[in-house]
Amino acid sequence: MTQQHDAVVVVGHVPNPRGQAALAHGIRESRQRGARLVVVNASRGDSLVDEDFLQGDALTRLHEELAGSGVSFEVRQPVHGRDVAEELAAVVAETSAELLVIGLRRRSAVGKLLMGSAAQRILLEVDCPVLAVKSPPREG
Repeated sequence: MTQQHDAVVVVGHVPNPRGQAALAHGIRESRQRGARLVVVNASRGDSLVDEDFLQGDALTRLHEELAGSGVSFEVRQPVHGRDVAEELAAVVAETSAELLVIGLRRRSAVGKLLMGSAAQRILLEVDCPVLAVKSPPREG
């Protein structure tokens, strides 16, 4: 029996406007490619106090949004304590993803210099194309 390789799109998701933008683009890409969507919402180690780690009603809303999207999906919430770049690279490798979608935030040049860039580490670590999206500009 031969195993069919299913196309996979991975999305790094956090509960903020850039995370929502990444999720929306990931859903659209999954639909266009006929791919399964793997949404990664990772904790940096302590999921109980990590504001980016979805729990309770927020996690339920994510599942409802994905169920209503019409794409095949899976939500992963690893709590290994690895940083987000390492976690996304691991999921991309494990699933043989054909695309990774991430959200970007705007930062000053000094902020980028002092803080480093998770996006840069992701670009260097993953072996598939990366779609980096920004949230829509705030309306005044």
